[in-house]
Amino acid sequence: MSSLKLAARIERWPIAGGFTISRGAKTEAVVIVAEVSSRELKGSGIAGRGECVPYARYGETPEGTLGEILALEDAFHRGLDRQGLQERMKPGAARNAIDCALWDLEAKIANKRIWELLGQNAPRPLTTAYTISLGTPESMAEATTKAAHRPLLKVKLGGDGDEARIAAVRKAAPASELIVDANEAWTAASLERHLAACAEAGVTMIEQPLPAGQDEALARIRRPVPVCADESVHDRASLEGLRERYDAINIKLDKTGGLTEALAMAEAARALGFDLMVGCMVATSLAMAPAMIVAQGARVVDLDGPLLLARDRDGGLRYDGSTVYPPDAGLWG
Repeated sequence: MSSLKLAARIERWPIAGGFTISRGAKTEAVVIVAEVSSRELKGSGIAGRGECVPYARYGETPEGTLGEILALEDAFHRGLDRQGLQERMKPGAARNAIDCALWDLEAKIANKRIWELLGQNAPRPLTTAYTISLGTPESMAEATTKAAHRPLLKVKLGGDGDEARIAAVRKAAPASELIVDANEAWTAASLERHLAACAEAGVTMIEQPLPAGQDEALARIRRPVPVCADESVHDRASLEGLRERYDAINIKLDKTGGLTEALAMAEAARALGFDLMVGCMVATSLAMAPAMIVAQGARVVDLDGPLLLARDRDGGLRYDGSTVYPPDAGLWG
């Protein structure tokens, strides 16, 4: 693959109903799909695909991300490869789409599945969390009642009123395992009160309670529930400084900049004693498929993005309730 052709496009996928977290609400998932093909195999129809979700929290926009990807067209024509990509681009959504497309292309050209290229066993089906969007205690209880048959629920919280929210969710789903995601909405002053409410509700993990860069309080208190870093962690370089504050890290390919760094980060995090969560943005199955590879060793899997859409792309992952199955070769890898 000495010379590659690179293309990319913006796609919009309606969300079923809506999706609300502490930073706001949205009604569609805006994704970027990158495609790479070998100029030496012109006319073969073989192309690799990767999908990313630009995230405004990190200063990313769909148009800006698309521009970052297309700016590398000449570099790929001159022979830029996957390893060179890691050095050329910073971690983030744009690199994720290209990196995953390169892995997909490599698997297709070799006529092997991605796990064979990695020397791994075939991936097994996994149980994914299902997200309950932020709302009033009453609306969240209503949504939870409809999802109470699912074994693992991820509850979006938002600060004031969270004690009532988590209590209402627990009452509506007495048998489900609960994890919560505050999306940086708590404060140092409210931290212990909210942790206690989550412990009372039997929550098993809390994601990113405090803002990234303002999470020092986590190292000074007793944590009755394990706390997982999300916005505070991106790639391997960010791990070491989190050891006293967090018990787990959330690996998202849009943060790590693709499967290459995500796999290396998972290994490094385990070596430092972190539990792993593998998460996602709201996106189609094309974005979930590479994360399935990393998620094989995770304590918590949160790959429900397609379940939140009004429809998924053709040939998407198979979901049987909360069980998600590995991708077919026609989708990715």
